Amino acid sequence: MLLVLGAAPHTVYGDGTGCATAHTERPNTPAEMGCPVEATQCGSVIGSIDSTRQATSEEGYGQYLSRNPAELDDVVARVRLDGPDALVSAARQARRAQREWAKVPAPVRGRVVSGFGRLVESNKEALASLVTREIGKPYTEALGEVQEIIDTCDYFVGEGRRLYGQTVPSEMPDKQLFTFRAPVGVAAVVTAGNFPVAVPSWYLAPALVCGNAVVWKPAEYAAATARALAELAWRAGVPEGVLNLVYAEGEATFEGLSTALREGVVDKVGFTGSSRVGREIGELCGRHLQTPCLELGGKNPMVVAADADLDLAVEGALFSGWGTAGQRCTSLGNLIVHRDVHDEFVRRLDHALREATIGNPTQDVLYGPMLDRKFADRFEQALAETAPHHRVLGSESTGQITDSNPRKGFRGDHSTGLYYHPMLVDGVRADDFLFGNEVFGPIVGVTTFETLDEAVELGNLPGYGLSAAVYTTDPGTAFRFREGINAGMVSANNSTSGAEAHLPFGGNGESGNGSRLSGMWVIDQFTRWQSLNWDFSGRLQKAQMDVGAVEPELDYRLPTELRGHR
Repeated sequence: MLLVLGAAPHTVYGDGTGCATAHTERPNTPAEMGCPVEATQCGSVIGSIDSTRQATSEEGYGQYLSRNPAELDDVVARVRLDGPDALVSAARQARRAQREWAKVPAPVRGRVVSGFGRLVESNKEALASLVTREIGKPYTEALGEVQEIIDTCDYFVGEGRRLYGQTVPSEMPDKQLFTFRAPVGVAAVVTAGNFPVAVPSWYLAPALVCGNAVVWKPAEYAAATARALAELAWRAGVPEGVLNLVYAEGEATFEGLSTALREGVVDKVGFTGSSRVGREIGELCGRHLQTPCLELGGKNPMVVAADADLDLAVEGALFSGWGTAGQRCTSLGNLIVHRDVHDEFVRRLDHALREATIGNPTQDVLYGPMLDRKFADRFEQALAETAPHHRVLGSESTGQITDSNPRKGFRGDHSTGLYYHPMLVDGVRADDFLFGNEVFGPIVGVTTFETLDEAVELGNLPGYGLSAAVYTTDPGTAFRFREGINAGMVSANNSTSGAEAHLPFGGNGESGNGSRLSGMWVIDQFTRWQSLNWDFSGRLQKAQMDVGAVEPELDYRLPTELRGHR
């Protein structure tokens, strides 16, 4: 159960006028129909979970109402927003706590992460229901997201016993060389809300196993979900001050990061969000000689070759293009279809999209609402980018689903939330806005190609490099596509979306700075290599100078009897 936290509101953000009741007649879980649900009061938690941050010297940062996007009258959380000093205070607290946490043996830290995973598993349905309620993700997808945390924790339990260094031979006698992984220190982690629990776990589990302390700033529109996840981590045994939760808006977060970096109380920044903000964070960290872990946006291509299994390709496109209403960083952006199969593929995909069920995320639907009002507003702006040369398919209409603009087969009550028609836009050209820019919503563009080289060039053209897919029955096509595409993650005959806990996750170009989350690769983000040379010779041995030399006889030539010719 979540604790009731936070101070009285000042200014209210998040469309707070007229809908501020604390109780609604909205089910808390798919099974609990008609039960009144209380809005969670969320405030920053710095240091001890028993000493929630209350009044500060800063006033006027206000309150954000995190609303259920499927039922906007349902206020899921009232979030007391803090200013820059909250993040700095949390980093200072983390700095003090991290020194002791790093002394805990890594296998024991792994057991804490194991307990975290087991607690998540015990609360799987409840946590998934909260994800569905707060961000509108279909319940089946939310269950999968929670499973991702469990898988991640299962993996990193073992890393507590596998933080391997190496023993390296010395060039001098009576001397040994070693390498060790040391924690970076304090990690400040800023996450988006479209994957409100899975992506944070990709940061939290390895950071904690490696001996770091964490300051976590989640998205305001996923505040209750973040608090629930942090609560489970604390209950698993994460010590006081090692995991701190800060609620703040973007500008205050950036200012707090800047101060904390300048003060030297943050050693690593992890950021999941837009490419624009990621670039700013990269510049900020660079001024302090730090390399952040940046997981940014994508304009992910799917190439459908002439020999592709079209039904399979349609299935993959449907899930990756419109699942979660297209609000994943790995969502399909551009379909690049061979001219020979273009018409048939588009016909099948149009039919599948028109038949797909959209609606209340507690039910069996392809997708539910937009995550938050701000994403709905941005999506509507992008709709204006359709041009006369585009053919819009996939639904009877475009824009928000309303009484005057209905969607056939809609499941639930469209009037309560932020529901939008799916769009399949055929005839997209390489110089179109819709081709080159990430559009966070249920829209996918289609263009054509003739040669694989052309398809690869089109896939790379927007400048992102997160995820890409190719559908083909020819292994040569799949491998040549992999060689040419710039994406950090490539799928053959699978969708652009989907990650496994033991594979590296991340992108290149506009999608990131080459850092990777998940698997053994993320360990490099949360540790630094330290070497030790141990000389037990009893005298000073100087490398490169006191090394015994063995000189070859370079003027030697094989005798006649050992030569191959007569």
